[in-house]
Amino acid sequence: MANETMRKFGFPDSLVRDYGHWCVLIRPAQATLGALVLVCKDEARAFSEIPQPAFTELAQVTRDVETSLTRFRPFDKINYLMLMMVDPDVHFHVLPRYSTLQHFDGVEFVDSGWPGPPDLATSVKLDGPALSRLRDAIGECWSG
Repeated sequence: MANETMRKFGFPDSLVRDYGHWCVLIRPAQATLGALVLVCKDEARAFSEIPQPAFTELAQVTRDVETSLTRFRPFDKINYLMLMMVDPDVHFHVLPRYSTLQHFDGVEFVDSGWPGPPDLATSVKLDGPALSRLRDAIGECWSG
């Protein structure tokens, strides 16, 4: 069953990969190319509240995220941001970071915060079909 945070980020249409305790969603506001949201499906409003199996599974999920994003487009760094200021369920914003301009589907993506913290206010908002193409392109690179 989808929680509030999953629905806010477009689940089920945004689903890249589903796991037992986590789901990986394409982030509608692409602060950097390939930005994802990693959402815990368990009822937890604090990181310390997720069950032990979710912590264990998180190791595999993060390996898969990094391997797959590297296959999609090699990044220079990757940031996992657990902000949880607006969306209540445990989740991370996953931002691959690039020192150079990136292109996908005829759109330019600038990592305007590079080399400092990511700039979430400057994002590319793709229309539904373009976001679906990006979701599918990343999904085709998925491992695990």
